[in-house]
Order: sequence, then C-alpha cells, then structure tokens
Amino acid sequence: MGILETSNLKTIFLLLVIFVSSTPKGNSQPLVPALFVFGDSVVDAGNNNHLETLVKSNFPPYGRDFINHDATGRFCNGKLASDFTGENLGFTSYPPPILSKEANGNNLLLGANFASGGSGYYETTAELYNTVPLSKQLGYYKEYQKKLVVLVGQSNATSIINGSIHLVSSGSSDFVQNYYVNPLLYKVYTPHQFADILIQAYSHFIEELYGLGARKVGVSTLPPLGCLPASITLFSEDSNKCVTKMNTVAEYFNKKLNETSLALKAKLSGLNIVVLDIYHPLFDLIQKPTDFGFFEARKACCGTGLVETSFLCNKESPGTCKNASEYVFWDGFHPSEAANKLLADDLLVNGISLVS
Repeated sequence: MGILETSNLKTIFLLLVIFVSSTPKGNSQPLVPALFVFGDSVVDAGNNNHLETLVKSNFPPYGRDFINHDATGRFCNGKLASDFTGENLGFTSYPPPILSKEANGNNLLLGANFASGGSGYYETTAELYNTVPLSKQLGYYKEYQKKLVVLVGQSNATSIINGSIHLVSSGSSDFVQNYYVNPLLYKVYTPHQFADILIQAYSHFIEELYGLGARKVGVSTLPPLGCLPASITLFSEDSNKCVTKMNTVAEYFNKKLNETSLALKAKLSGLNIVVLDIYHPLFDLIQKPTDFGFFEARKACCGTGLVETSFLCNKESPGTCKNASEYVFWDGFHPSEAANKLLADDLLVNGISLVS
C-alpha cells in the first residue's frame, strides 16, 4: 500500500469518526460502547501503582507532558497509543485502571484497563516482577462484568461486551525482561521455541476472552525488539545498531501471531480479530526519524537514553531531554507520546473493521 493511499484511508476514517460520533444534538457518541485494554507496560495506565513492584512510573519525569503534568503510572511522558486509540474512537475520557479507585460506578461504562507493566503471555514473567499476569487480568475482567450487570442489567451488559473493542498488547516483556536475561529459559529453549510457547499462551488467552463475550479484538504485534534503546545497550555488539537476532525473533513471532489469529477467527464463530502491526511503523520511525519530524531514535529522552526505565528514569536523571517530541523513545523501552500518536494513527487503517 502506497503512502498516498494509506494517507487517504486515514483521512476517510477520521471523517467517519467525526460523522458517526456527532448526533443531531451535538452530543459525542463513541463508535463502540466501551474499550477494554489488556497487556503490559506499553498500555498500562496505572495498575502497577497499586502493586508492590519495582515496575512503576507514577513519579516525575513520567507524565510531564500528560494532562496536568500528572504521573499517572503510564510508562511515557504523555499519552499512550491506546489513549490516542480511545480518542480516535470518540471517547472523551479513558477507561480507568481496574485497580484504581476510579474503576467504579458509571466510570465502568467506558470499559476498563487491565494491563500491568512487566507482564506477558508467559505466566512467570509477571511473577518475576510481582505484576498482574494475563490470567489474572482475565479474572479481573470477570469481576468487572459482574459489576457491569449490576449497573445496566444482563442484556445490556452482554450487548456492551459484544460490541466493544478489546485491545491486547503483550509479549515484549516476555523476551526483553525475561527470556534474554533468564538462563532458566535461554539455556532450555531456542528463541523460536520460546516464541511458539508464547503463541500457544496467546491462543488460549483469546479463546478465554471469547468465552467471556469478546467479539471485537485488536492484538498488536511485537515491536522491533532489537531496536529498543535498552536492547541495543544491553545486547548489541555494535552500540549503535539494532540487535538483528532479536528483530528476527520478533518477526517470527509476528508471523505466527497472524497465522494463529486467522485460525482463531475461523474456529470461533463471530470473532472479529485484527492483528495491529506495530513492528513496521515503529521500525520506519527508528530507521528514518527525520522523515517523521524526529531528531533522535537511538537514545531515549530520559537520562542517558541508553537503558533508563521505571525507577532508573527519575527527576534526578542527568541529561533528560527538554523536548520529548523530538525523540522516538521516552525511556529505554517505551515510545514517546509523539511516537505513540503516529503509531495510533497507523492503527486506524489496520483496525477499521473493528468499528464496522
């Protein structure tokens, strides 16, 4: 698909958002009833704030470009790609983190965010960091559904669940924060074997989600793992180049993710599942940052930009950049708000069938 064709599709979709979400009374109506988010730190909106874990970001300089400069627990200087996705769908506020005090009453009608930084498809990844594994995220989703029934009744609750979008973003922590640093894994499994294990876990997760009523599912691919600043710093033999073997594994995983998703769609009646490509748009940003208005793609904004993440990225971190919008990455693992905005806009085209 050419750049001009992609741009036209984005424009058409944005016009559709504006048209559909505007009622005669001028009241805004989202394109779907609610938004549900599962996964890891890429989409965690603050659940880890409520856990005894080292994987946190509810302190400056995180959130410095967010609403009211608030460090909400998002692993970013501002909004996540999932936040922008919600806005693109017509929502004027974000689904609350399920562990927060905001996750009650009418706020639950927006959906909920179940994601937890440091979790993954592999169950023990979350155990290493004392965060919420996907199995427990599903448990919280079951509890959420019971509360929703109390709020709106069984029939309306079923309609909301069936018609809403469920976003899933996971797998990066399984590799970068577990497999590649854990001899109990990398000495037992090849990277491809471990990827296959993750895919089996992914398939099981989607079947469980389907069993709970989800019919519209968007699942993101792995990013180019070898191009994350922390990956280059820790694993690259050339300190300025992406780690090819890690990117190769990410591409293998993504191929399997596509194949498995097609099989699930064929197997599960009424399931509309779309694989959202994060790998290629982010890889393009990293390889040609200036083409997209960025200045730096090798180093992150926070600290030295080489490895800092979570508590290593703090208000005392020397060298932290003044303008994060010039950087593809905010910290050693996570994109900046500016990059998230571009990634979310790319997802408009990929995910258009989820709102039809």
